Amino acid sequence: MSTMTITVSGMSCGHCASSVREEIGQVSNVRAVDVDLASGKVTIDTDGPVDTDAIKCAVEEAGYQLAG
Repeated sequence: MSTMTITVSGMSCGHCASSVREEIGQVSNVRAVDVDLASGKVTIDTDGPVDTDAIKCAVEEAGYQLAG
């Protein structure tokens, strides 16, 4: 298992965090997703390799963007 952290911009409420958590949670090999709404940090625990483009697409599907 490994962990990666990304920063998502634009989240402002619990529903925002839930949407991001749900979309990223559907990506292959993602085991758990923890969202810190205040900082925008999203910690992703994985069971194997994860396609970073799939994570980016999941964040965009939820209506947000990766902070860069």
